[in-house]
Amino acid sequence: MERAVILCDGYFGQNTGKTANGLVRYSKRYEITAVIDRTKAGRDAGDLLDGRPNGIPIVATLDEAIERGRPECLVIGVATFGGYIPAEFRAVIRHAIERGLNVVAGLHEYLGDDPEFAALAARHGVHLIDVRKPRPIRESKQFSDLSRGLPCLRIPVLGTDGAIGKRTTALLLTDALNAVGLPATFVATGQTGLLQGSAYGVPLDSIKGDFMVGELESEIVRAYAETKPKVIVVEGQGSISHPAYVCGSRAIINASMPSGIVMMHAPARKTRSFRRDVVAWPMPTAEEEMRWLEFFSRGAKVFGLGINHENMTREEVEATVREWEAQYGLPAADPLWHGCGKFVERIRSML
Repeated sequence: MERAVILCDGYFGQNTGKTANGLVRYSKRYEITAVIDRTKAGRDAGDLLDGRPNGIPIVATLDEAIERGRPECLVIGVATFGGYIPAEFRAVIRHAIERGLNVVAGLHEYLGDDPEFAALAARHGVHLIDVRKPRPIRESKQFSDLSRGLPCLRIPVLGTDGAIGKRTTALLLTDALNAVGLPATFVATGQTGLLQGSAYGVPLDSIKGDFMVGELESEIVRAYAETKPKVIVVEGQGSISHPAYVCGSRAIINASMPSGIVMMHAPARKTRSFRRDVVAWPMPTAEEEMRWLEFFSRGAKVFGLGINHENMTREEVEATVREWEAQYGLPAADPLWHGCGKFVERIRSML
């Protein structure tokens, strides 16, 4: 595992910093040595995120991170609206290149296409890695109806909004299934899952529309061919009801042909996470989103309800679990607080 420091200055622990948040919680590709965020310097990254220290320090500068952890690369830890490289990050990126660190990003604006960064990287012999770059068109796949016949369950984790816990839940669910002897494989659909080390997946929102379903479908099929799992868990993107996300959930449904769906919802979130400063678009209810997902899935049902505890107390989460289980007759849990055991048992009954 490559030693990496994450640049997330001003955003760690927030929705915009979800790439950093995800890597701090879970990474099979990088050993995270520090997070750069001067606004939270001095704290433990795990303690700030989840109330559980994990030994990853938050520091104020790249030089401090290099001195403390000897990283080999700098990972850009933000998922900005539009996928732009933050202007305020440019000086740190330049400094990292000059210090001999490879730089890794999952943004739509590619490091390798930036003339300044490319020239500087060439001079210092370091690599610029853009994980959100799709394959060339001539190598891309189109829909071929291959997932429907796979002899395994296909479980996408979808949700009512962006940055609501779909990827984290999908990873926790995959690990929970494997832990009880049900072989499961995770398929990523976004940059953070790929950065965390998923062997399978595509940067779905970077792929041209004609190839989105086919490219993801081919990764799902490859995941089955190479690992022969009983369950394939697919990371969700955006929300099928969200007007800013055109293709994410629908493409995932079409590519995976779901056997069932786990749905994430943040009961205390009032407006969508996308551009709240411009568009205060209201959140749907859990029931509304379930109805839309099941309609587009043509027979697949939501069988588990995941709770994002954003702005909720433990007591409020427990009350929501009881309410949803009574109202919908489905297992409900906060995956970070309760784990995914209830969802595992429901999946076991589907096999």
